[in-house]
Amino acid sequence: MNISHLLNLANDSGGTLYLMVLLLLVALIVIIERTRYLSFMQQGGMKLIAMLKNGAEMEELVSLPRQLAQLPHAHLFEILKSEPANVGHASLDGHLQEAIMHEVPTLDRSLWMLDTVITLAPLLGLFGTIIGMFNAFRVLGDAQNAASQITGGIAEALIATASGLLIAMIGLLFFNVLHTRVRIVVHQLETIKIMLLNRRGRTVLPTTNGRAAAESIRASSMKV
Repeated sequence: MNISHLLNLANDSGGTLYLMVLLLLVALIVIIERTRYLSFMQQGGMKLIAMLKNGAEMEELVSLPRQLAQLPHAHLFEILKSEPANVGHASLDGHLQEAIMHEVPTLDRSLWMLDTVITLAPLLGLFGTIIGMFNAFRVLGDAQNAASQITGGIAEALIATASGLLIAMIGLLFFNVLHTRVRIVVHQLETIKIMLLNRRGRTVLPTTNGRAAAESIRASSMKV
């Protein structure tokens, strides 16, 4: 099967095979870019969670290395750094959750293109097969070679459907993998938020208890 034969197949399919190649390139670009990006996000999130588990100091957490500072997780630490010391737990929780919501669209960016390729490729392949079959049945006027030409034409027309299904299967496989990684990164963001709230609570708790104890002593002295 040489290049000229492939070009003839693409032309007989109404040009749909050319569009198949374009869809495949779009799918591969999205897969490679999102895989690298989400892998970096996931590995960085694991490092930050490990730092929190190992009891890193607050100064170390709000002054992250340059590589980790590029992560969406780092915005949670920036929120923590910008909040006043006397901020309430509910208010800090809301601000951290708001930061997470702003980061989610960045994580699943371009996945809609892969989803579109998965849906469009089989339909486009079926359309190319129908056009190819129209071309195959044009030889019915030739009684001697009609049977063989129709059989070969139908076989060639089915290449468009097979190509569309192959592209859709590849795209669906990686779409599920990438969607799972997005969920993992979002779970990391939620985990870091809870860990920061707990750590902040432990930091503020002694001051709160001390104030409550002072008020209790003051009230007792007034009664006396």
